[in-house]
Amino acid sequence: MRPEIDDLKRLVKRLMCNQGIDFVDIFLEEKTGSTIIFENGKVDRLRSGIDCGLGIRVIKDHRTYYAYSTQTDMEVVKKLASAIENASAMNPLDRDVSFSFSERPPISGIRVDPSRAGILQKIALLKQADDVVRSYGPEVIQARSIFFDENRHVLQINSDGTVLDFERKGLVFIVHVTARSGDVLQTGYESVGGQVGMELFDGGLIDKVAKVSTSRALMMLRAKDAPSGRMPVVLESEAGGTMIHEAVGHGLEADIVGERMSVYAGQLGNRIAAETVSVVDDPTMPNRRGSYPFDDEGVASRRNVLIENGYLKGFMYDRLSALKQGAGTTGNGRRESYRHKPIPRMSNTYIAPSNSSPSEILSSTPFGFLVRKMGGGEVNTVNGDFVFEVAEGYLIENGRQGEPVRGATLVGNGPKVLMNIDMVGNDLGFSIGTCGKDGQGAPVSDAQPTLRIGSPDNPETWLTIGGTG
Repeated sequence: MRPEIDDLKRLVKRLMCNQGIDFVDIFLEEKTGSTIIFENGKVDRLRSGIDCGLGIRVIKDHRTYYAYSTQTDMEVVKKLASAIENASAMNPLDRDVSFSFSERPPISGIRVDPSRAGILQKIALLKQADDVVRSYGPEVIQARSIFFDENRHVLQINSDGTVLDFERKGLVFIVHVTARSGDVLQTGYESVGGQVGMELFDGGLIDKVAKVSTSRALMMLRAKDAPSGRMPVVLESEAGGTMIHEAVGHGLEADIVGERMSVYAGQLGNRIAAETVSVVDDPTMPNRRGSYPFDDEGVASRRNVLIENGYLKGFMYDRLSALKQGAGTTGNGRRESYRHKPIPRMSNTYIAPSNSSPSEILSSTPFGFLVRKMGGGEVNTVNGDFVFEVAEGYLIENGRQGEPVRGATLVGNGPKVLMNIDMVGNDLGFSIGTCGKDGQGAPVSDAQPTLRIGSPDNPETWLTIGGTG
């Protein structure tokens, strides 16, 4: 049973009437959705259902007290509040809170709600992708397609007096292909999605995603092993923003900065990147996977410039990190669900486009390495060192795309890469994902223009390519 809003307001007031309390919020969430995995010509897994629950948080003396339950009737909610009061040793204080609803126009316009599409319709899309993949012949040994949709309905009430009631809907479609030639195995992967509806699949998108994934796997079968060494690197916009997300973005989250676990701690106002580099985190972008009208602490979303023309302008804060560091929250407090407390997280993070054309960037690079699709990777936020896999890469020969190579990794340092970007394109390509941090997953988008790391005339600015060739 869903509790009445007036009862929750009274509970927030009760918790706030205690000595030393900085903030109180109640987060009520209901998620519905489905996940379907289609593998090797049949449905391998199908899951749909509802997950509903409520979390109560109190921030006192820069410490968080949190309790949650899958039961949402008012008696259980009161017990959660009492447990927090006992744990935090509260003392009565006379204080009042005035409440008002906060509303904003929807960020994303969805024409065909995924929750209204039938399971058979979703399976048909997956089968269509599977058919396209398998039409490429016997070298394709595995085809795996995934459809995921979710409707998240949130009610928030907090001690700022904010009352929110809004929905967030979206879907993700993924095709993963494995191909084999002799003893060589290679994979291809492509994903699409965001806060969009079934209209996403109008215009032949299913076939396109399946073809891109399969072509990538088959091409890597025939590629030669990547060379090792240092060279200029051109990252196409199609590569997505994996590098900016991992090598830079996490180091700009305020909790990591406050713990002195970020290489960017103490650098506010300093130049940390090339003049052509600006980095933005923007949850207000329409239909993107990382967008939201309000964060999970009831703060209205906004566009945050993190790096502007090479200078560090700010970090991404939630309420707790802002309290600790004497700053204002930037609307980046996010949580996976009612089971989790909010923490600073990215939303849609990207390097802003500049004025060079992609063709100009490539043609002005006589030799080097071209990345069309990034793979996974890891970064040390303390010093900025990273290693990333390359899912699709090519040699650059005489200013043109050369032959494909496989097994390449990019090895470098985030702050050095930012300083060594010497050309930034006028395009912008997005990738989507689910970012993991502190045991929580958050939907995000990352993006970048085509850019070049390292001037061909300055070997000290080149990036290290790891390979076996």
